[in-house]
Amino acid sequence: MTAPRAITPPSRERLLGQLDSAQPWDVIVIGGGATGLGTAVDAAARGYRTLLVEAADFAKGTSSRATKLVHGGVRYLAQGNISLVREALHERGLLGRNAPHVVWPLGFVVPAYGLLDQPFYGIGLKMYDLLAGKLNLRGSRLLSRSQTLADAPTLAPRVNGHGLRGGVLYYDGQFDDARLATSLMRTLFDLGGVAVNYMGVTGLNQSNGRIDGVTARDILSDTSFVLRAKCVINATGVWVDEVRRMEDRAAPGMVAPSQGVHLTLPRDFLPGDNAILIPKTDDGRVLFVVPWNGHTIVGTTDVPRPDLPLEPDASRQDVDFILATAGRYLSRKPTRADVTSVWSGLRPLVKATGVGATKSLSREHTILVSPGGMITVTGGKWTTYRRMAQDVMDLATREQLLPYAPCRTQDLPLHGAPGAPAGMARPGTPDAYYGSDLPQLRALPGADHMLVPSSGLSEAHVRFAARFELARSVEDVLARRNRALFLDSAAALRAAPDVARILAEELNHDAAWQRRTVADFERTALQYQLAA
Repeated sequence: MTAPRAITPPSRERLLGQLDSAQPWDVIVIGGGATGLGTAVDAAARGYRTLLVEAADFAKGTSSRATKLVHGGVRYLAQGNISLVREALHERGLLGRNAPHVVWPLGFVVPAYGLLDQPFYGIGLKMYDLLAGKLNLRGSRLLSRSQTLADAPTLAPRVNGHGLRGGVLYYDGQFDDARLATSLMRTLFDLGGVAVNYMGVTGLNQSNGRIDGVTARDILSDTSFVLRAKCVINATGVWVDEVRRMEDRAAPGMVAPSQGVHLTLPRDFLPGDNAILIPKTDDGRVLFVVPWNGHTIVGTTDVPRPDLPLEPDASRQDVDFILATAGRYLSRKPTRADVTSVWSGLRPLVKATGVGATKSLSREHTILVSPGGMITVTGGKWTTYRRMAQDVMDLATREQLLPYAPCRTQDLPLHGAPGAPAGMARPGTPDAYYGSDLPQLRALPGADHMLVPSSGLSEAHVRFAARFELARSVEDVLARRNRALFLDSAAALRAAPDVARILAEELNHDAAWQRRTVADFERTALQYQLAA
């Protein structure tokens, strides 16, 4: 399928004007994360008149806080969940094909310290290759000790008294989660749909016992809207139960949230082009050490978290666990002073009866249809977002909420694909994420005025975010349109006043607004910094 014609999102005023139309939508999607954006794109691609509303910014929650991997899940292979791994590897291949400007192959070194580690990992990862089939990225191979250290030079030569024997190199996908979310948002507009951030749903509307729309409030203007639709989809991640209880206050909870924490370190902790995977740490978790945007990210934890903050903080215990574990497997032990940013995300793990430990819960997605006809989807992961969306829309047609139309996203290039012309931007660099939009970005004022060198943010990037990507605050720019906050929180803080000034020019705001958006960002950014 060819990419749809690129459409520039309208101004906020025009967006809100479209909501005032008396014509009902075919589909209203609540939630602007991976699942919601994917579902809205699937719906619009089928020809349904589609609206997505997000209470904060696109991918503000879980969907901007992933480990930046598009993967089948080596851990699930070890658990014997072959069908889940096969599906995820298939979707990994499709995503790399449909969004090559945002997704690229990444090599992973799995070190072998025990006598049987190398043959065990080697056989398992050959099976991983086979499950990917024709969409496999590259074949895995065994490494000698010297090859392992050449491909991952900062690996510790000894761990727990065992010397490094060799390793296995295999390939998975890497991506930028928030940039993929932005690409999906732009794709929705290209397909004729509408997405509005900072539009929170305050209630569900019913007629004759059926949900036929939502009441929503524009947080920026404090204006309320009554929006009608044939089909309402709740895709709010860990917050799905809050929306479900707008229909039924006694609805039992579907989600057992788990918190994952990641640390960002300087690039010299992992100077090569490959990542490191430790399949099983002392407490049974997986440890990733991954190169990303010129830095190194380390994670992750998997700890139950009963509350649902939009901006979750990392506990000292989680941070110390990651530092200690990484220090065991790296030749240079990271300390709190080395951390340039720390960030947390809540994962929507679907509850499993009788199972209390979140690392034992299923990450497969679950879809429910309420008595009033609202569809709720939760669980899953970024890699399988497209399949989740297809399953949701297929169910909507089976439930006769919408007339049948086939799924068209399997071969749908996302906005910006097939990428920038050869030689313009290396895959995995900040400018590469813009793909075919890159010449338009570089033509804007300030393309050579760098604001955050460590994240590649220029004045032109800020203007592009405001004009074409619905950025409405300093945080939108520094946390998600560009990843400065996740890479180097101190550098992001220093750039905030300049970002506010440029946004004010683009969005016609005054000096008081600049002060407010900088102050809001400063409060958020403090959570990304570690106390000494």
